[in-house]
Amino acid sequence: MSFASEVKEELCREPLLQRSRAQAEAYGVLLFCNRYTAGGARIVTESPDFARRLPELFDRAFGVAFDVLPEPGASKQVFQLTSAAKLAAVGESFGYDPGETLAHHINFAVLEEEGCRSAFFRGAFLAGGAVTDPTKRYHLELATSHYNVSRELSALLVEEGFDPKETTRKSNYLTYFKQSQAIGRFLDCIGAPDAAERVRSVRAEKAVLVGVYRRMNCDAANLDKVVDAAQEQIAAIRLLEERGVLDDLPDKLKATAQLRVEHPELTLSQLAEASDPPVTKSCLNHRLRKLMELAK
Repeated sequence: MSFASEVKEELCREPLLQRSRAQAEAYGVLLFCNRYTAGGARIVTESPDFARRLPELFDRAFGVAFDVLPEPGASKQVFQLTSAAKLAAVGESFGYDPGETLAHHINFAVLEEEGCRSAFFRGAFLAGGAVTDPTKRYHLELATSHYNVSRELSALLVEEGFDPKETTRKSNYLTYFKQSQAIGRFLDCIGAPDAAERVRSVRAEKAVLVGVYRRMNCDAANLDKVVDAAQEQIAAIRLLEERGVLDDLPDKLKATAQLRVEHPELTLSQLAEASDPPVTKSCLNHRLRKLMELAK
């Protein structure tokens, strides 16, 4: 099951108790479904959970039943309202005049009761929403064929503290988020706390991995520097040896030279600890610089 399907399954567990919230959710469904005009409503879904919820939702919200139900076994579940009387009853719930041309806007007045905006967003997501698996990338979108609805949805989201983006795809208008924090908050808002927690967990895991990779890259870069410096020091020591200078050096310098040649992989701190007797990093660094100067 995809992450989007899991989200819709969780949303459909939300009980339909208050009629006002059921109407708000159904309102979101209609404005973001496949088609909603004065001549009819057509809702298409591949979510079995949403398909089971729809008849109960419209009965609770408007006391109406769908005129066309899905064919048994179909992968895409299609619900239709075609009755003029039912469409009029639904439209009047949102302040639409059946005698006028239906140019959709969001009627903010019907979303004023507590929880109604969240229910409206939930319906919009169930009918026209999609969200990607957070382990792959962060993207949540709501698509509608109504331009005014898209603009007004963005205004609603801004009032709720979100910062949505807008674009178009073919004949649809998209409102979307690409930030994990916004996606998590939106999923919490519409009634999918488990999915929201999943987004936050993935984000935390990615943050840890980024830190690990950054540390690994940093360590690799430091190791490269250690190796380069060691090779330069060893080249200087070899030159002193070839010229017969090494044997005439003080015992401490000769011991440091031998230690560096035997342990080219050690850092200065490790080399200082390996000295007999151990010395400070500063002392060892001074000896190596002396060897480098002599070689020059």
